[in-house]
Formats: sequence, structure tokens, C-alpha cells
Amino acid sequence: MTDAMKCPTCNSEHAYQDRGLWVCPECGHEWSGAAEAAADAAHEAGVRDANGNALADGDSVIVIKDLKVKGSSSVVKGGTKVRNIRLQDATDGHDIACKIDGIGAMNLKSEFVRKA
Repeated sequence: MTDAMKCPTCNSEHAYQDRGLWVCPECGHEWSGAAEAAADAAHEAGVRDANGNALADGDSVIVIKDLKVKGSSSVVKGGTKVRNIRLQDATDGHDIACKIDGIGAMNLKSEFVRKA
């Protein structure tokens, strides 16, 4: 059985396909094989920071300029260190998911950060 047929959450081999989705009967997780392949391709291409350094899950980055938080009056100041980032599919350009102290969970564009 290929890895595409194993559940990415619990690694169960009992996953089955239902129309366009794969379903895991053990944990209830559903995923699309095409979406997973696109995410793998994005990770292989690599997400790079403003200086061209490759980023990976769990890295720490520093915000290089003040960023307004959409829908709020808060601002992420330049020089803010963000720990334990997660890379994600960049359909809208926001390819970093993170938590920032005092603000909370948010997504960042890799062009506004540098590797710490």
C-alpha cells in the first residue's frame, strides 16, 4: 500500500477512497490525495525568507518590518521574534502559520521575515 493511501494523522492502513477524498475509519480524518501532492511539491520547492534562506517547520524567524493585523488595530512590530513556525500551502501568499505573543495565531508571508 502506498503512503498516499495511509492516513497522514494516525498512519492507519485501513483508509479508503470515497469519491475525491480519502477517509480513515479509525480516526475519522479526511484528505484529498491531490491536495497532499500539491503540499508536498510546495515543500520540495521550499519556502524561502526575505534573504533567500530555506525555511522549515519549527524554525524561528524575525519579522523585518511593521505589519498591520487585518481586522484589528494591532501591529506586529519589526524585530519581533516568532518561534516554532509551520509551513503551509501558499494559495494566498501567506505560507507561514504561527503564534505571536500578545496577538495570537496568524499567517505571515515569507517575504516579510528572515531566519533567526
